[in-house]
Amino acid sequence: MTDPLGMRETRAGLPEILNRAESGEATVITSNGRPVAAVVPLDEYSAPAHAADELLAREALRHLDEPTSSMAEVLADILGERGG
Repeated sequence: MTDPLGMRETRAGLPEILNRAESGEATVITSNGRPVAAVVPLDEYSAPAHAADELLAREALRHLDEPTSSMAEVLADILGERGG
């Protein structure tokens, strides 16, 4: 990762920042000395979402053979409890 850049440097250096991201390097952008954003390679940006999807898929596979309820059964249970 490069040293953080202020807003002025970010505006002036956006093409270079994008080139760095394309080559795999992240850049932190600051405002008044505080980190506020990062320009990261798209793969890094997407990685947490892909990992979460993979985790959910594995969890679903573990429960594949368990009995299920239809939406009608679930709604009947909910409405039956409220009505009774």
